[in-house]
Amino acid sequence: MSYKLLDRILGWVVFAIAAFVYLSTIEPTTSFWDCGEYIATSYKLEVGHPPGAPFFMLIARIFSIFAFGAETEVAAMVNSMSALASAFTIMFLFWTITHLSAKFFKSDNFDTGQTIAVLGSGLVGALAFTFTDTFWFSAVEGEVYALSSLFTAVVFWAILKWENIADSPYANRWLILIAYLIGLSIGVHLLNLLAVPSIMFVYYFRKYKTTTRGFVYTLLLSIGVLAILMYGIVQGLIKIGAKFELFFVNTLGLPFDSGIIFFLALLAGLLAWFIYSTYIHKKVLWNTILTGFAMILIGYSSFAMILIRSNANPPIDENNPENVFSFMSYLQREQYGSKPLFYGHYYNAPVEDRGTQYTYIKDQRNGEDYYKKGRKASPDYTYNSQFETIFPRMYSSQRRHIQAYKEWGTIDGKPVEVKNRKGKTVTKQKPTFFDNIEFFVRYQVGHMYVRYFMWNFAGRQNNIQGHGGSLKGNWLSGIDFIDELRLGSQDNLPGYLKNHKARNTYYFLPLILGLIGLVFSYKKDIKLFWLVLLLFILTGFAIVVYLNQTPYQPRERDYAYAGSYYAFAIWIGFGVLAIYDGLKKLIRGKISAILATLIPLILVPGILAAENWNDHDRSGRYTARDFARNYLDSCEENAILFTFGDNDTFPLWYVQEVEGYRTDVRVVNLSLLGTDWYITQMKRKAYDSPAVPFSFTKDQYVQGKRDIVPIVKRMEKYYNLEEVMNFVGSNESRTKLRANTPNAMNYIPTKKFTVPVDSAKVVNNGTVPKEHADRIVDQLRWKVNKQYLSKSHLMILDLLAHFDWERPVYFATSIGQDYRLGLDKYLRQEGFAHRLVPYKAQPFDGQLGEVDAETMYENMMNEFSWGRMNKPDVLIDGQNTRTIRIMGIRGVFDRLAGKLNQSGKHEKAEKVLDKCMHLMPHEKIPFRMRIGGIVQNYYDAGATEKANKLARKVVDISRKRLAYYTSLSPGISNTMQREKRMAFGMIRNVASFADENGQSELYEEFSEVINEYRSVLSN
Repeated sequence: MSYKLLDRILGWVVFAIAAFVYLSTIEPTTSFWDCGEYIATSYKLEVGHPPGAPFFMLIARIFSIFAFGAETEVAAMVNSMSALASAFTIMFLFWTITHLSAKFFKSDNFDTGQTIAVLGSGLVGALAFTFTDTFWFSAVEGEVYALSSLFTAVVFWAILKWENIADSPYANRWLILIAYLIGLSIGVHLLNLLAVPSIMFVYYFRKYKTTTRGFVYTLLLSIGVLAILMYGIVQGLIKIGAKFELFFVNTLGLPFDSGIIFFLALLAGLLAWFIYSTYIHKKVLWNTILTGFAMILIGYSSFAMILIRSNANPPIDENNPENVFSFMSYLQREQYGSKPLFYGHYYNAPVEDRGTQYTYIKDQRNGEDYYKKGRKASPDYTYNSQFETIFPRMYSSQRRHIQAYKEWGTIDGKPVEVKNRKGKTVTKQKPTFFDNIEFFVRYQVGHMYVRYFMWNFAGRQNNIQGHGGSLKGNWLSGIDFIDELRLGSQDNLPGYLKNHKARNTYYFLPLILGLIGLVFSYKKDIKLFWLVLLLFILTGFAIVVYLNQTPYQPRERDYAYAGSYYAFAIWIGFGVLAIYDGLKKLIRGKISAILATLIPLILVPGILAAENWNDHDRSGRYTARDFARNYLDSCEENAILFTFGDNDTFPLWYVQEVEGYRTDVRVVNLSLLGTDWYITQMKRKAYDSPAVPFSFTKDQYVQGKRDIVPIVKRMEKYYNLEEVMNFVGSNESRTKLRANTPNAMNYIPTKKFTVPVDSAKVVNNGTVPKEHADRIVDQLRWKVNKQYLSKSHLMILDLLAHFDWERPVYFATSIGQDYRLGLDKYLRQEGFAHRLVPYKAQPFDGQLGEVDAETMYENMMNEFSWGRMNKPDVLIDGQNTRTIRIMGIRGVFDRLAGKLNQSGKHEKAEKVLDKCMHLMPHEKIPFRMRIGGIVQNYYDAGATEKANKLARKVVDISRKRLAYYTSLSPGISNTMQREKRMAFGMIRNVASFADENGQSELYEEFSEVINEYRSVLSN
């Protein structure tokens, strides 16, 4: 068989292997984070978060059709799309490696050994990437990164196809295809654009003689082209179109959209004329460039779907990009704010100008033109120039970010005198540029890139998200490697870490093989070395620079660097050639090539597959979907449910939009409620859910108005909330601070509010059970202990002022105290949500609100589903564990059992505790401080034997943790004070419970452990 035929066959073989792996391990339903939103918006072609992924949605929609009407299978089909896209990525990676590997032999006529070596390099490199942590993770869920990786793989493979026939007629059709694919890829994710410089270097190496000057010029040109694509095409064209729109509508008086239509027609006409002209005059290069530009625009036109669907006002319509101005804001991701890149401010820079940037919206008064209204979502501030620097890395003014800067950058600083807002001279410590670079190197490069890189090619400690500590989410062991060798501390790891499914050890073999390939390519073909190195740097290090990430990211960000790991996989493939090159000097013939292939195949892809399978197999997990249903099932019919984060909102969107589950409940995301477009959408009916009864009009809550409302306590008594909201919504000068000035703003004159209660209504509509009718108050009376309210806070109060107890109102358990606005004493827990009730709660444990034990028992024990979270075949990864803790599921069981015990229903309490421990044993969800409550409730329920058994387990686990923490070197051990305190506190808690419940022998046993470690911790 010819080499080309074998190359094609093996390419499809690796595709089949990868497809089998990914399809076998996909999550059968939605996952946490953005997956629920992407699947929901794809299924009904709605508008997701900026900057959108319209082409991804179109492809996902096609896959969803093959669910054959079974809404519960839609997510599996979209996840299958990711799996197949990832498998195709592996196939194109195989062909890319074999193409590049063949160049080392400087001939197309391979002998048998060379053929085996080249194909072997492709097999090892492609299969190694198949089983890498980051790529496998994205391959089994409905996210954009799998399809994005496919575009990167295809365009890089396509330029190599062009390279083969660059001097043939019509060869440039490959370049046109690449341009079209790049345009389409923008509709998936912008990461694909980073392959452009490597593509341009393939062109340069093929068409021109390589010189240092030419190399530098090509590098600069490629960066320029990248900038044109990102800022000129993706954002710049729409800015020009906006200027046309404003002129045509406001100046010429033409209808809305006339300007943008004229601009698009003009652009198409000019492009067509120039392309035709260059064709007639045989300007091949310019014809190719202009045709490529046109193809990019055609691919980019998938974003028209965003405008079209937004104008249809679907239930999910984020940012409401209905016209050119809102669409421009959408593409620029204004709602997420801006961050400095090459020049900007430090975190403590004094603000000198807060900006007065506005956007244009359609005139609500006459509907005939645009008018300047509403502050932009992220206005550009002007900072004191003394606190600005090139390449700013420490720029966030959030308190915890500043603390992290000091920890990562060990800031020395230098004193600088500046004037504060009152004009007084004060001294501030300005970070030095070295401090800035130290944070960049240690955190942004080391923690947020090198750590992820080592995850994929050296090993991983676990998948628990870490922020720099020694136990969570580090590579290999997570502690100093030399210290490990000295102490043998891997053997002393606590069980929940030592036996963690995501504790993967590769023995550095993928890393070593890749480094061997890197050195081999440098020695054998410097052009290939630079080609792969550029792809590696631009999809890795360059992204680190561009993202400029702050500390305490909400999740791990390794997915952003998958292109970099793709490039390293090419070097892994080259490593096979390096081994072959060495072996053939010792073993002649094809045996050397076979050994050079088989040994790395077993030791690299083989080990990666064996180590990673159990923590990447999601085939039996339904947690995100089931928890979302539990949220909704915690609510009565037609309820309004306030949520906050992505993970308690996007899965709910999925089950409502795709599976049609509990569409009577209106989910209100508080992190979006501060935007005018979201408030407008909440005021519309959606499916079976009536509109949310906000009273403010669009002119009252438009961006720029009432974004922040200060509370100026001018009255001590309680005031009717409706009257207060009318006061806040008024435009009269008496209702404003600094009235009749450009800085006039509405304010709230009191912190004390009342909401009247119609006792007959709340009993008749089921808000209050009849047995609690005597507890109903005439009015809710509460106090807000805040200095100001954000717009989302304000809209909560506006809702409460006008909902008139017609619909149940709930707060998700994950919502913090800040958004409950002092209403805790009127909240009743019925499951995963707290219901607002017109009587004072009777908290039995000093915690939030009261517990409706009967409703909660029915929900928790009989109604709720648990996503198979306790099954041996189900992976509860770091994200699931974190979400379970944020939702406080173990705590919900604990509270319910406590309430049942208080009511004398000890048998039921014991059953609740048993179910809690069955669903969430330590091996699945490691014990934390709250486990002490479970022990105490077992005692209270009369289940002394179970309480003692659990107490012993808690102490044994905590003792082993303390033994491990204190065995480490002082430098590392001292960083674990929080973990030490938690472990020690757990022992003391269960010891005190044992003592209080008459278990003296157990108490003495635990006291010995306490005494053993008390002195250690005090030191």
